Amino acid sequence: MERTAPLNPTAANGTARILVIWEIGILSPEFREQAVATASGSYAEPKGVLSVTAPVLFGQIHIAPILTEYLQQNPSVAVRAVFYDRISNILDEGLDVAIRIGHLKDSSVFATPVGSIQRLVCASPIYLKKYGMPGHPSDLIDHEIIQASTVEPSTTWQFESSTGTESVKVSPRLQCSQNGAAIAAAKQGFGITRLMSYQIGEELKNGSLTRILRDYEPKPLPVSIIHLEGRQANAKIRSFIDLAIDRLRASPYIDHY
Repeated sequence: MERTAPLNPTAANGTARILVIWEIGILSPEFREQAVATASGSYAEPKGVLSVTAPVLFGQIHIAPILTEYLQQNPSVAVRAVFYDRISNILDEGLDVAIRIGHLKDSSVFATPVGSIQRLVCASPIYLKKYGMPGHPSDLIDHEIIQASTVEPSTTWQFESSTGTESVKVSPRLQCSQNGAAIAAAKQGFGITRLMSYQIGEELKNGSLTRILRDYEPKPLPVSIIHLEGRQANAKIRSFIDLAIDRLRASPYIDHY
């Protein structure tokens, strides 16, 4: 009986069977796309359009290279990359995969941890040579401050140490809505800024920026890959997630514990 027979994605009349099931109302709307994908074979072979979102600089630095590698490996897939510094609703916005930084609140998604990153304070060696190295968060009051508003939207900066939490009210002379602009200003020696470790990994490595106040950094933030379908996701999603996990866990600019 059609009502109870399982779907067979290899059957020649698979799509027709799904259309019949729709007409008699067995499949609810949320399963229709999955049913078509199963019949067309995209649950076995990566194909179609993959939509991926990530924070802007994380996407540019870490996800874009993974996407190009993924596209080279999967010629039947196209990618829509959406990079912005806000939390997206992957279901409402039609996204397949999202990279999240921070603790997750939505228990309805599947999440795979790939490491953690740190919110840190930094400045160029030129600036520190001219104005001195801050030894305590309270010393920031006497320094030029560059505020990267997507990383640190408040002018009250929180710090943590073995003695507890401390708040310092800073007075930014330069406020940047884009993290890249804050990084550029800091590298030019204008002042001290607060950024995410993954955003300036290369600058810390080549010495153009110096990490300061390490003893007062807040706890690390987790980095996760999230999606909606678990291991039942179709092949384009599964294959991208598998590649992204391997590449992000191997990144020297993401901490691994």
